[in-house]
Amino acid sequence: MTNHQKSDNHWSTVKSILPYLWADGRWDLRFRVILALSFLVLAKLIGVYVPFLFKDAVDAIAGGGKVTAETMAVAVPTGLILGYGTARVLALLFGELRDAVFVRVGQHALRAVALNTFRHLHALSLKFHLERRTGGLSRVIERGTRGIDFLLRFMLFNILPTLLEILLISAVFWTKFGFWYAAITFVALVSYILFTIYVTDWRLKFRREMNAQDTKANTKAVDSLLNFETVKYFTNEEHESSRYDQALAGFESASVRSQLSLTLLNVGQGIIISLGLVIVLYMAAQGVVGGQFTIGEFVLVNSLLIQIYMPLNFLGFVYREIKQSLVDMEKMFDIIRMSSDIKDSPNSIDLKAENPNVEFKDVRFGYTDTREILKGLSFTVPSGTTTAIVGASGAGKSTISRLLFRFYDVTDGQICVGGQDIRDVAQKSLRAQIGVVPQDTVLFNDTIGYNIRYGRPDATDAEVYEAARLAQIHDFIDHLPEGYETEVGERGLKLSGGEKQRVAIARTILKNPSILLLDEATSALDSHTERDIQAALEEIAEGRTSLIIAHRLSTVVNADEILVMDAGEIVERGRHDDLLAKGGLYAQMWAKQQEVSEAFKKLEAAGEEVAVPAE
Repeated sequence: MTNHQKSDNHWSTVKSILPYLWADGRWDLRFRVILALSFLVLAKLIGVYVPFLFKDAVDAIAGGGKVTAETMAVAVPTGLILGYGTARVLALLFGELRDAVFVRVGQHALRAVALNTFRHLHALSLKFHLERRTGGLSRVIERGTRGIDFLLRFMLFNILPTLLEILLISAVFWTKFGFWYAAITFVALVSYILFTIYVTDWRLKFRREMNAQDTKANTKAVDSLLNFETVKYFTNEEHESSRYDQALAGFESASVRSQLSLTLLNVGQGIIISLGLVIVLYMAAQGVVGGQFTIGEFVLVNSLLIQIYMPLNFLGFVYREIKQSLVDMEKMFDIIRMSSDIKDSPNSIDLKAENPNVEFKDVRFGYTDTREILKGLSFTVPSGTTTAIVGASGAGKSTISRLLFRFYDVTDGQICVGGQDIRDVAQKSLRAQIGVVPQDTVLFNDTIGYNIRYGRPDATDAEVYEAARLAQIHDFIDHLPEGYETEVGERGLKLSGGEKQRVAIARTILKNPSILLLDEATSALDSHTERDIQAALEEIAEGRTSLIIAHRLSTVVNADEILVMDAGEIVERGRHDDLLAKGGLYAQMWAKQQEVSEAFKKLEAAGEEVAVPAE
């Protein structure tokens, strides 16, 4: 990427923040921006005037001769000293008022950016979230938000005030001391700024490498801790530590190079500042000796130079951090600007059909262009009926549920719900009609009650309890010391697989959808619990359009139609008895599972609680 392109990216990033500062419809915040900028200008005007009061006080004392008790009132410029002190206090006061007035604007902007980022992440497609790394993504957003905070505080209240002060002091030098004083000061300032920009741009590569290594280390740490049990299963603690240490070593190396380059930058800045200060002060001293300037004016030159160089010295740090903030923010805004693969059409409408039918019309789909998963799939689930889809792993069963929920769009063909192509329907209204019980249930790190109520956040306690009863989990929860307030742990790890599955079933019952999608909903349950929940599922499926994806054929024997899939195609269809009579693939799968089921029944008879395998 060229420097011009980088500058364009930085400017684009800065422009992305401006709407958050000048918020639409928030005239109270806009007034605060104007008031803060007014305080900023007042603080700097008074700040530049302060050295003049000090100069007048010095001249008054220097011209007063020997100071005695009788001449104290005349020789000591009490009014000037008081004025000097008052002006310094006012400059400080207006600076603090500026910060106090602006703080609400800045915090509102941070809140709005964070909320928009969060909403946008939820609006992105499943493909993005399957490919992302949670640890790295959270660090990118954290650094980006921190970068915005830094940019708001220092761009507005350090860069702008410093530039204003440079202009004011340069004008003072030109008008009061002459062209050469202004010229030398200007050359020193420009040299300082150019040196800072050049070296900072050069050392940014080390900061980027630090970020990359930091993200890599954080990703590995989060990934390892999320898979804590797997690490233990294979006793790979040392392997994980070694991988993490390698990433930390990369960060360490980049940090050392970054610090060495920072030393070079600081030394160079100090030399430039000192040269400019010495030359101008020498010229002023010669002016005093030659009678052109007073001692007070010599002090004024020194005060103005110190006043302009102090923020400039800090400006070097600020510029470095702003550049880094822009780099961090670019990554976050890249995510915000990322477009979702799945979007509502401009003319999308809400799906309002009650108990709609579901129809797949010659559907073709592949996750990549090189491998087609579904090959011309056609079937209909009539309103209020139950259709089951069975087949071996990799046959494309779960892909059907993802397409129906519109996590992906079909490559070819149509999926219709209630006679409407789901690509013409608002995603939110479509998904509101579908209740899903997935095979791999993940719960929020909150209470059992919260996780059930997630199906319908405005549900009453009585409705939550009823949903838990239907899912055969109310009695279990009721016997826990903290009942529905029991914490489930991260991803629900404090509950067994069967308990998590029943919580998932309860929250889907609470949602009360018109279309029920069960993806291996009883796969984690023992045979006794499976029979109980199967009866409950059949009860809630009554009158609903239901689609059941299953390996375990015993769960679908009562389905109105069973579709048998193989390699992305429907090879058999019909009711359970009809398919057995055909003696085809379904009959073979049934016979195999019955043999395994009989073996497990013998184990159960011996007093062991086991879960019947899918195949």
